[in-house]
Amino acid sequence: MPLEQLFLSIIKNDVQHARFLNTLSFMENAGARKISASEHPETVTTMILKHAAEEHRHAYYLKKQLEKIQAGICPTYALSELMAPQESRFFLHKLDVYTSRYLKNKLGLSGTELRYAAYLFVTYAIELRADELYPVYQQALTESNHKVTVKSIILEEAGHLEEMIAQLKHFSADWELHAAVILDIENSLFNAWIEALALAVKEVEVYA
Repeated sequence: MPLEQLFLSIIKNDVQHARFLNTLSFMENAGARKISASEHPETVTTMILKHAAEEHRHAYYLKKQLEKIQAGICPTYALSELMAPQESRFFLHKLDVYTSRYLKNKLGLSGTELRYAAYLFVTYAIELRADELYPVYQQALTESNHKVTVKSIILEEAGHLEEMIAQLKHFSADWELHAAVILDIENSLFNAWIEALALAVKEVEVYA
């Protein structure tokens, strides 16, 4: 199912849409927590602090958008309040684990260096995906004349992507070769996530 068609189907059902929006909030929050976990206690940069703060703000912003669907809906990140909960909860964790394993084996990194490198490559992959996903979601929202909007997130995610590319160029002249491997990993996880979302949509349609 094409991405925009999937989003249009999700938007049609308020409860399902709320769970999807809450899932995006959860994933933004998980990203912020991963960034914070990778920080060096003494040498953390302003860019990393800014990035973590903005990801937390995205999570909060998406939570607030839920009020445009229904007041008080999906107040937590409980499994019952997420869409495709298993795939959604472990998406970023799996990407981080597989990326760290690759960088450790390929570049011999460990400790702080490994955490920082994983942060760069994982964030690059996530921002590249966000650069695709949020505009398609916004298009579906616009077509549906929905009050929910993610336009402000789209602008900030584009800035994050530029920052990651600049940092990766500084990290390694061969960064694109390593990034290609990480992007393949992310693509597999993303496809599994989309399949799980599509299955959830079909289940709702069956019982509607």
